[in-house]
This record gives sequence, C-alpha cells and structure tokens, in this order.
Amino acid sequence: MVPMSRDIADVLEDAPSNWGKWGDEDEIGALNYLTADEVLRGVEAVEHGKTFTLGVPIGRPEGDPVWPGRTGADHYMELDRGHFESGKFELAGSGGLEYADDVIYMFLQGTTQFDALGHVWYDDTLYNGFDAGTTKGGMEKCSIEPIADHGVIGRGVLLDIARYMDKDWLVRGERIELEDLLECADEQGVELQPRDIPIIRTGWIELYYEEGDEAFYGDEFDEPGITYSEDLVEWFHEMEIPAFGTDTIANEQTVSDETETLLPLHGALLRDQGVTFNEINRLDELADDCADDGKYDFLYVGSPLKIVHGTGSPVNPVAIK
Repeated sequence: MVPMSRDIADVLEDAPSNWGKWGDEDEIGALNYLTADEVLRGVEAVEHGKTFTLGVPIGRPEGDPVWPGRTGADHYMELDRGHFESGKFELAGSGGLEYADDVIYMFLQGTTQFDALGHVWYDDTLYNGFDAGTTKGGMEKCSIEPIADHGVIGRGVLLDIARYMDKDWLVRGERIELEDLLECADEQGVELQPRDIPIIRTGWIELYYEEGDEAFYGDEFDEPGITYSEDLVEWFHEMEIPAFGTDTIANEQTVSDETETLLPLHGALLRDQGVTFNEINRLDELADDCADDGKYDFLYVGSPLKIVHGTGSPVNPVAIK
C-alpha cells in the first residue's frame, strides 16, 4: 500500500501540541508528566515482585526484526580463546588470565528502543519548535540523551488487543481504534488513568519469531496498530500520556487508513506532543501472566543509553508486577 501525496502538515494542522508547555528549551516533552508522584504510583502497582523484561534479542544468527531498509546487528568477536591458542595475543603479566572482547554495529532503532523526540519531524521543525537543521551531523536538540537523563518510569498498563480480539496476532495493516483500547481495558478490569504508560500488544513481533521474515514482511510492509484520528490524539493529550509502547516496529499502522500517509502518529504524538515511543517490545510472556492473574498494571522502568546526539537508544524495559 503506497501512501498518497498528502501533506502531513495539513493533516495535523489542528492537532494538539505541547510546545512551550515546559519552556522554550524543553527537550523531553510529555516525560515531564513523570514526576516523583507518578513513579510512586507505579510502585504502588507492584504486588508480587514478578519481573518481565520486554526487550528482544540482539544479533540472532536467524536475524532480528527491523524497519525495512535497516539491517540487523552485526556482532564480531575482537578477542577470544582462539587468539590465545594461536599465540597471536599475549596479556603481559596476566599470570594466565585471559578474556574475550567483542564489538557490535547496529542501528539505534534496530532493536527494542526509544525514539528521541527529534527522530521524526515535518515542516522543517522538531518538537518544541527547534529547527530541523540542528540534526545535521548529530542531534543537537531533542536527542535521546535528555530522555536517558530523565528515565521513563511510571505506571504501565498492558492492553492485550490480540487476546481481546481472540487472535494470535492482528492481520497485516489492521487498525486499532481508540474504542478498542478503552473496551480492552474494561474487559481486562483495569482502569486507564492520566499519565499512564500504555503498552499495546498486537502479537505482531510474535509472528516474526514464530513464522519468520516472509510472513512478517510479506510483499509489502504494513503493520497493524493505532493511527491518527482526532479523538485518539485528543485522548493522548487530555490523559497526559508521557510514553507508550507496542510490539511492532513503529508503534502505529504503517500507512494510516485515516490520513493515507505514512506514520502520522510520529508527527502528531512524537513531534507535536512530545510523547516518547518505545518500539519493538516482546510482550507474550507478560501478557500470559496478566491473563493468568488478572493484573494488567505494573511498574514500568525504561532506561535508554545516554548516547550523545543520538536519534534513539536500545532499551530493555522491565515490567514489575
């Protein structure tokens, strides 16, 4: 499905914005909502001490799920037992101590990750009005580093849309409506509260691991997910949502059936409202446990790397129940 040539600035002309809300120099956007009180509210959701890490493996020989045009991680051994066996490396004064060392080359958006607020823009302007020219040679504004300094910690809520729709995974390009999110929460018996961190499960990443590249990418890449609508972006704004995550590559329907443009929520939420995107999570173990005990809220802890001028960062979020 090829998006039509509709200008995203026109689509989002009347969309809500958080620019200037926390000052002209703000670079973390809606994460400002995650105050100490919100961290404590997340802590209050912990009852059993069960932990679930949401990151996907990096550098599997079979490959990793990435956005088309990106490549999976390349992992190299710089030093291993072979260097010592061959006599080509000696560690002076080690007394027999040996070690291994390795290198990884990867896209910062090539695994479970957070987007920096400057990662996507339109109309030559980043979040909070910063000039897109500040991205030249590295993100001088709205990089991942301010988000990493702050951390993403609060009350997370799993919205298991796949299970709610009685599916292993949503079909290619399937749309999730705001009504679906709200009805899913109601069926799960969990209340969505202001400043929550919604985590939306579609089952899509599970398709990749269970059926492989061909089933996942197909003839054209078209992920399921939420997409731009006036009521959805107003809900995010009114609920003061600081961040959200999914088990898809881009956190939204690839080509919006509402706007007929590519990834409009990256403009409406990331760029306009400063909402942090947490993409490519593996949620099946967490979802199974939530279905077993009926508890869908938890302490969500996301700590990206402090990559100077980075457009994003790998992260291994932790859900603590």
